[in-house]
Amino acid sequence: MLPGQNFLMKLSAALSFLLIFSLETALAQNAYFKLGQQAFFDGDFKTAVNHLEKSCIIDSTNASALWMLGYSYYHSENYKKSIQAYTRVIAIKPADGSAYYYRARAKSYLAKDNQLTDADKEKYLLGAIVDFTKAIAVDPGDNENNVKFYQNRAIAYRDYGDFKLQPNSRFFDKNRGINSLKASVADFEKILADNSNRQDIAALLETSKSKLAAATNTSVHH
Repeated sequence: MLPGQNFLMKLSAALSFLLIFSLETALAQNAYFKLGQQAFFDGDFKTAVNHLEKSCIIDSTNASALWMLGYSYYHSENYKKSIQAYTRVIAIKPADGSAYYYRARAKSYLAKDNQLTDADKEKYLLGAIVDFTKAIAVDPGDNENNVKFYQNRAIAYRDYGDFKLQPNSRFFDKNRGINSLKASVADFEKILADNSNRQDIAALLETSKSKLAAATNTSVHH
């Protein structure tokens, strides 16, 4: 055997192994992704989670698989893992408004947990507001998306206002509570300016106005 032939044979064998391994990995990833995608579209989110988790272990950069995984976690009420999945989507696609939106929704749901400390509740409430704001900034989208983003941010502002106005809480802050309720009113009014027929939004606006009036000791003008 000529000098160097042995090395070339070993190198060729190694490259063949890597090629086969990469192909097998890609096929496995694709199989899990397809199974997860099918379960996702069937609304079987627990099965989707099972397949998409495996898909994302094999390929951690597949933004579509991660997005569907985050959504499936969200609809399985596993909000912490939903937040983690959407955080990974955002790292890959920082201009994905829907990822910020669903991460915000997951934070909003977590904030409702009565077992949370007030510090964690504030973290999730503020995190939701920040993410809804980011969704609005990166994805103005169509009118339907705009309404959805502003409506949910308005509710998050209202929830945060309620939280800051809780009496006998070390997190009580009247000014921040009032300002948050004002922001809630402003978001609802923005939606109604372009969608005057939305009675559901009008009702939500009245609730925020009433809470603001109570906090500032003023009457509500209709």
